[in-house]
Amino acid sequence: MSKRKVTVTQLRKMKQAGDKIVSLTAYDASFARVLDQQGIDVILVGDSLGMVIQGHETTIPVTVDDLVYHSKAVASACHSALLMVDLPFMSYTSPEMALRNAARLMQEGGAHMVKLEGGSQQIETVRQLALHGVPVCAHLGLTPQYVHKLGGYRVQGRAAEAGQQMLKDAIALQDAGADIVVLECVPIALAKEITSALNVPTIGIGAGKDCDGQVLVLQDLLGITPNAPKFSKDFMAENTSIANAVSNYINDVKSGAFPAKEHCFV
Repeated sequence: MSKRKVTVTQLRKMKQAGDKIVSLTAYDASFARVLDQQGIDVILVGDSLGMVIQGHETTIPVTVDDLVYHSKAVASACHSALLMVDLPFMSYTSPEMALRNAARLMQEGGAHMVKLEGGSQQIETVRQLALHGVPVCAHLGLTPQYVHKLGGYRVQGRAAEAGQQMLKDAIALQDAGADIVVLECVPIALAKEITSALNVPTIGIGAGKDCDGQVLVLQDLLGITPNAPKFSKDFMAENTSIANAVSNYINDVKSGAFPAKEHCFV
């Protein structure tokens, strides 16, 4: 499947048109080529590579050098999809540090957009990145880089006060210049409310089908992750090839068949 290059502007138009955005992670050229050829809108080089590629228990050990390396590999095979890359743990503790490391991911790694975790504390960083021409994806809800602070991988925003704060943070991050907001492990109703309140797209992972798009870790989709999270689905179980599994994932997201109730939180 060939299509024109996906851009930030196109993603916003997709939200306006109600056309679901489909995203998957990739960490090397071979898998990136399959995803790109099948028509994935956004390829994420996530710091999840720390767990699925490097074998760590968390994303904490991943470095900027790691992400530059894997992003460069993915970029070599990413011809249509927008390439988004994580800023890893402790690589954006100030706007100045974020700018330096975002520049590396874009100049050396070929990224089109960077993603960072956190709410109101990241507003000035997002503003500075946007002012300097760096497309930004904000990440709210379950933020894996905060796993030790959160006390584990838990659903976020169930309490009314926490949910309202997440909504306020999402709006503030958008207003500061964020182009996308990822919502991870967020109750369906809250994700729907945030999605409706924003002009920029939301991409959910364990946040229900009312988000403007969905993202999964590729290894979860392929059924090779031990103890895969509830919000994932093994698409290889019903397919005979990786390309078919990816294609069916795209079709299911576009049609609204995925995520189903069993992949969501209330």
